[in-house]
Amino acid sequence: MSMGSETMDPGRRSWLQAGLAALASPLLPSCAHRAPAGHVARDTDMKIVEVTHGFQEFAYRAPYMFGGRKVDHTTLLDVRCRIRLGDGREARGFGSMTMGNAWAFPAASQDVGLGAMKALAARFSRLTADCDEVGHPIDLYRVLEPAYLAATEEESRTWQPRLPTPIPKLAALVVASAFDAALHDAYGKAFGLSVYDTYNSRFMPRDLAADLGPAFRDHYPDRYLDRQPQASIPVFHSIGASDPLETADVKTPLADGLPNTFEEWIARDGLFRFKIKLNGGNLEADHDRTVRIDRIIERVLPARGTKDWKYCLDFNEGCPNVEYLLEYLRRLRQSAPAGFERVLYIEQPTPRDLEKDPSNVMHAAAKLRPIVVDEALTDNDSLVRSRERGYTGVALKACKGQTHAVLMAAAARQQGLFVTVQDLTCPGASLIHSAGIAARVPGNAGIEANARQFVPAANAEWQARFPGLFTVENGVMRTGQLTGAGLGAVAPG
Repeated sequence: MSMGSETMDPGRRSWLQAGLAALASPLLPSCAHRAPAGHVARDTDMKIVEVTHGFQEFAYRAPYMFGGRKVDHTTLLDVRCRIRLGDGREARGFGSMTMGNAWAFPAASQDVGLGAMKALAARFSRLTADCDEVGHPIDLYRVLEPAYLAATEEESRTWQPRLPTPIPKLAALVVASAFDAALHDAYGKAFGLSVYDTYNSRFMPRDLAADLGPAFRDHYPDRYLDRQPQASIPVFHSIGASDPLETADVKTPLADGLPNTFEEWIARDGLFRFKIKLNGGNLEADHDRTVRIDRIIERVLPARGTKDWKYCLDFNEGCPNVEYLLEYLRRLRQSAPAGFERVLYIEQPTPRDLEKDPSNVMHAAAKLRPIVVDEALTDNDSLVRSRERGYTGVALKACKGQTHAVLMAAAARQQGLFVTVQDLTCPGASLIHSAGIAARVPGNAGIEANARQFVPAANAEWQARFPGLFTVENGVMRTGQLTGAGLGAVAPG
């Protein structure tokens, strides 16, 4: 995040100097993002006592194609921590996140990208365990994130020449998200509260101005979030770019009791929100697939008594430029006018590097539909840049971290931006984490939850404990149950 610019107190944070001792001096200025000196310790402050991490591997039941990339397995990073409050109470927390290297580090091969991110996890685990900062989890993340990013630069050098590019910040955020989640989870559990009940001045010594600027003076996250979760959230069903739509598309049926086609998923889950994945780069193919999906839905939903449904279009950066997107929308409006009207928003249509082509702006497209920034959104500075480029909405993701989601939700709501919560094929605890965000951000358009489609085995041990969260009925996820302590999940085992 762009976490503030206070000068580092050299008498504190000995852990940071130790953790970065091997780094070259040009990286040291990133350590300046710290809590101000003279912080008065409070009973509500937490300190990290212990951190461990591990991995789980799961195969997909069917490949998932997005943005021209195909994924057939996932690696979950699981983090456990123990914290101690200022009054001596201790609590344990759990965080989990799919590594998502195909999305977070697409320039690298699957094996190399995943290997680099797993190596980052080991570094981040040591840095987190050695942190001697005290405060709210958001205070700790203000210090940890620059240390994580400096370690990422060092790890990139270690992996050369195997890496095509340095490990991107987005990949570092995905790895860091499991550690951040564990800290937030432990903090809430220490008080027997949902961690969302701690996003206020009683627990947080600093306001949001430290992260988002003077407009947020005396503002805390609770100003922008609902204290109680919404009872239910519409689920955007992800239609992968290679998913079978109808029976004729199925080449090798799966006999696992789950649908083989998009049409079967509609019937099973009562769907009325749809995320259409498009590869970009082939205007005819993108147009024709969208129209075909729209015609299937127009045939199926009215017969089920459903009159209102919406689409999200997600190119995963596949549009070479905004002119491609505008022409695609022109053709869609011409050939399927009702389908065009059902488009609720468009997600990250062009490449994530917003500086590479400053002329590639979204102002014209945003006059037609909200244009949501996703891969390009890594901190508050990138939010400012995306708005300058014409983006009018944000995709919140648990995989970028709980602290990141809380801050970006506050910034988006204060600026009146379109808000939605998106997925990274999050199973288990990571879906609970994501659903908690979706349920507490007012005006959120819905949630994506596609692990049930592609990697249901990773949900198996969680389903009975959270009925209606890992399965969808009448097109919605039952999020009202997410009132438990911490982030709402209890570590398995």
